[in-house]
Amino acid sequence: MLISVDSRYFLSNDEERARYETHNNMIENKGYVEFLNRVIQPMLKYIQPGMAGVDYGCGPGPILSQLVHQAGIECDDYDPIFYPKPLSDRYDFVFSTETFEHFFYPKREIEKLSALISPGGYLGVMTGMWDSIERFKTWYYTRDPTHVSFFHRDTLDYMCKTFGFTELYTSDKRVIILQKTFEK
Repeated sequence: MLISVDSRYFLSNDEERARYETHNNMIENKGYVEFLNRVIQPMLKYIQPGMAGVDYGCGPGPILSQLVHQAGIECDDYDPIFYPKPLSDRYDFVFSTETFEHFFYPKREIEKLSALISPGGYLGVMTGMWDSIERFKTWYYTRDPTHVSFFHRDTLDYMCKTFGFTELYTSDKRVIILQKTFEK
């Protein structure tokens, strides 16, 4: 149960960049740091120094990797607009915070993420999930023009079955930690 915006309404890269640059995603923004810690803290139970990871969709201010580094764990930054550098072939963990809703082609992006994660590796996701069509119609999350894919609990179950993940942790309809259990 994935709801997607028609591609004719997708913003251009320049329009997306301009929107993202209005965010106050700085290490000094305590609210933003607390927000990221909602996925970092539970993920720290599974990752450790020596593992290779990436913040997939880090945006203009790659704060998550700095916070993970403070825990002694290295984490690369990747963003198709702000940090479009080549990715490694495999990672032990991937964070994808507030990015799933920006995927123009979610299946393609999730296939890419799945291929990046080593068997036994972890995927930490943060995205708002809708729970009813009635509430979807007035949901604040749909008002952001960069949000084009809206996930439901059933979408994540399908993703796990299709792409070889097992759910380890879920919190507040927004934070999900998955483990890669088999190759697709």
